[in-house]
This record gives sequence, C-alpha cells and structure tokens, in this order.
Amino acid sequence: MHNVKAATIDEYIAAFPANVQKNLKEIRSAIKTSAPEAEEKISYAIPTYTLNGNLVHFAAFKNHIGFYPAPEGIEAFKKELSKYEGGKGTVQFPLDTPLPIALIKKVVKYRAKQNRESSKNKKK
Repeated sequence: MHNVKAATIDEYIAAFPANVQKNLKEIRSAIKTSAPEAEEKISYAIPTYTLNGNLVHFAAFKNHIGFYPAPEGIEAFKKELSKYEGGKGTVQFPLDTPLPIALIKKVVKYRAKQNRESSKNKKK
C-alpha cells in the first residue's frame, strides 16, 4: 500500500495514478449509493465508512484494491467472493479486472442493515 498520509478520502484518492483513482472512485460511489447515510472518514490511514460503528473500509495496493466489510460481510457473501483472494475480513479486487460493483453494493447494504439492527438491539 502506498503510505498515503491523507486527511480526507479525496486526498487519499488523489495520491494514486489515474487508473487506480478510477477504481477507488467507483468503489467509493458504490458505497455512497448503497449506504447514503454512512459517514466518510480516514481511519487506520485508509478510507472508512461508519454507520452505527464501522461499516466498510477500502484501500489501494500495488496490484489490488482491498475491501474490508468485516468478517460478517465476507461470510455472508462467501460464494460470490470466493473467486477473489482474501482473508477473514478482507477481499482483494485485482486492479487489472473490473470491480464487481453490484456485489460491492450488496455487501455494503448487508453491512448497513446489520449495523442498524445491532444498534437497535443495543438501545433496548
């Protein structure tokens, strides 16, 4: 990962080459469309979205975009995400292939619903 010291997501995206910026803008747009009420910030030095707690993060690396929807987000879409490298709470989308925008939107919507429900349960 580039050691980008950005204060905003716009600054973060601007620090990358045009082809990577395109992917970062696409994933950002997918997140904003799927969870319009989520707040944007930089956390752990990467773009972060919060909605009743952490929602998702993403980051650019040399050969991929890392997407971090928490372990629950990975588990719920394990089959669809299985063709990508990843780990417990992360998935890697190669820079040389189009981003699976529809899938990213589904994962973000799922995580937003999860966070809203857990927030309601905590308030009871």
